[in-house]
Amino acid sequence: MSIRSTCRYAVSLILALAPASLFAQWVDYPTPGVPRTADGKPDLAAPAPRGADGKPDFSGMWGWENRFNCGAKCNDTQISREFINIAASLKDPVPYQPWAAELVKKRSVEQGLDPNVHCMPRGAPRIWTDDYYKRIFHVPDRVLILTERNIQYRQIFTDGRPLPQDPNPTWNGYSIGHWEGDTLVVETTGFRDDLWLDASGKPLTEQAKTIERIRRPNYGNLEVEITIDDPKAYTAPWTVKLNQPLVLDSELMDYYCLENERDLVHMRQQDPIQIPR
Repeated sequence: MSIRSTCRYAVSLILALAPASLFAQWVDYPTPGVPRTADGKPDLAAPAPRGADGKPDFSGMWGWENRFNCGAKCNDTQISREFINIAASLKDPVPYQPWAAELVKKRSVEQGLDPNVHCMPRGAPRIWTDDYYKRIFHVPDRVLILTERNIQYRQIFTDGRPLPQDPNPTWNGYSIGHWEGDTLVVETTGFRDDLWLDASGKPLTEQAKTIERIRRPNYGNLEVEITIDDPKAYTAPWTVKLNQPLVLDSELMDYYCLENERDLVHMRQQDPIQIPR
């Protein structure tokens, strides 16, 4: 089993000296309650589980799709295409404000500017494109998202509270959700002004509002549609769609990226990032 790491060339730090205990965690413990086909295999196309309120239950451990192998520079790690370029699937160009377009050019060359390189939080949108697993707990008044990287969490409140009027800016912002049929619509505001949406440097500012539409169409898949509405950085809102496959018979690993970190001093600041399309 390989260490879960990200591409150094994509400005993500890897675990240089993994402790032996990393391989002794509950990574092969069977997931209970998995629907099965007639031949005993997991039936990922089975109906999604539902909670007591009849709504889809998003609980589970989720991975990422659109993997590509970035080669020797990444230790042959398969990372998410959208982690590098969250807009990789868009047919039209991202509608940058002029200053934001120039900033992305600068960031794509000076990779050391990314908070990710310094083991800082990546922010809520990047949780969905991250090449670390996430576990969702769907409880009556909120959705909790735990992430492997830096032992972080995110809360989406579904108890009817409004968004805060004058929030203290944070990495993940402040999230509230409501149901539209079987889709959980999540509104988030209150971001910091210096966030990156991806490793190519697309900005997310304090004026941003994101809207996520989360669905579980079947047992084995989560669909996340993210709209970025940030008039400071973009001339119009834009939307990306991501798929998250269910991960069975595994568990989150306790990981903090500054532990045994060895990559930062070796990063070349003038190499432009290769953005997958």
